[in-house]
Formats: sequence, structure tokens, C-alpha cells
Amino acid sequence: MEQLATVWRTMVLDRDADADVRDLPGIAVRWADCRFAFWNCVTLTEVGVGAALLEQRLAEAADIMRSKEHPGFLWLFEDLVDAGARADLAAAAERAGLAHAFPGTGMAGDLLPLPEPAHPELTFVRVRTDEQLRSYADLNSRAYGFPLEHGRDGLAGSALWKEKVHAYLGLRGDVPVTCAGAVEADGRLFVVLVATDPRWERRGYGEAVTRKALHEGARATGLTRATLHATVAGAPVYPRIGFEPNSPLHFYSLR
Repeated sequence: MEQLATVWRTMVLDRDADADVRDLPGIAVRWADCRFAFWNCVTLTEVGVGAALLEQRLAEAADIMRSKEHPGFLWLFEDLVDAGARADLAAAAERAGLAHAFPGTGMAGDLLPLPEPAHPELTFVRVRTDEQLRSYADLNSRAYGFPLEHGRDGLAGSALWKEKVHAYLGLRGDVPVTCAGAVEADGRLFVVLVATDPRWERRGYGEAVTRKALHEGARATGLTRATLHATVAGAPVYPRIGFEPNSPLHFYSLR
């Protein structure tokens, strides 16, 4: 949760210097209010939340989300909620006007340095140009089912992604088919926006490009610990790199 709050502060303010970035009692707001839904985020931050407080925080988070122009997600880390409240989580979310969008898993590992990554069908290139950044955005849009213009709205023109994020494309010939980024955050690397074109899934591309981003990030920073938030599609991939699942995660949107 703290890694999310730290990294998303940087990402959201990179997208819009006037973005809604606040740390409220029990809630972190990281909301660019752009068309790229992942940059519109709220998350609950307290540990050991009981049923009554969970009900209150979910209602507050939903109210924040309703006040925005563009949709986004509440990221909820299940382990922050006590066992009793966890049993009623689905019903409490529904009462707040929230719908479960998809699950995820927080993962971390002391896994670096990694050997020089390679894949027989790919070449890797670091994102340095606006054209490469647009390709990175488009891969994420295709992978997550967003319109292309939504991904571009989140990343287009970003100096941060071209200079500070160790963001890599995996190319088949001249065609970008997969991508991953790693960014320094509070003494570790955070893996961000891994995606593979759905037409080229199940070939090991996502694992290979994630290894490349981590390898280069570690080489540049000297960091050895890494964190990420995996979707269901990515969850089987990351343990092969050395990540260990440590926290169930739920994404909620407004009903």
C-alpha cells in the first residue's frame, strides 16, 4: 500500500501537476482525473480496519470517486482489513455503491541482480522517444481493454517515463509486442504497467521484458528488492522471476 501511494504520487503529478494528491484520514487520493483509469486511484491506508470503520471509509472513498469527471479505481489491500470486516467486505462495498472490478495480488522479493535477460524472439529497447512512449501506452490499452486514446492520455509526452522510469519495449522485428517498467521508490524498485499485446500472449514475452526492466533498474540504482501489484493474468509469471505473493488486492469501481 505504501509503495502504491509513493509511486502513484509521482505518476499522477507527472500527468498533471495540479492533480488531486492528498493523504486524508485513512485514505490516500492519487487522482489525475484523466482518461487513463489507472492514474485515477484512491486506496485505504489504515491497518486493522474493523467493520464500522470500513463502512465509513468505503463510503468516503466512493464519494471522492463520484466527485471526479473520469472513472478510476479504489485499490483495497485485503490484509489491512481485520478478519471480521473482511467477511463482510463484498456487502460493505455494495452498500457504498462500489462494484468489484477485478482482483490482484501484491508481491515482493529480494531477487536482484538478475542475469542479463534474453528471449529468442525479442529485442529490447528502452523508451526514450514520444513514439516509443505511445507504443508503450497502446500496449497497455490493448492488454487492459482501454481505448487507445485513454492510454495515450495517461502517458503521452511524459518526461518522467522517458528519463526516470526504466521502461522497455519488447520488439518482434520492428513491432512492439510487450512492455514493462521499473521505477525507484523508497529503497526498492517498483514494477509498473507490464503489458503484452493479446495477440502475442503465452510466449514468455511479459516475463522477459519484466526481467529486462528489473535488470536495468537494478544496474542503474544498486537496489535489490522489488515490489509489484499483479493482475490475475500476470500473477503466475512473477514467481518465476522470484517474487512472492504477500497481499490479496481488490479493485473497485463505482456501480
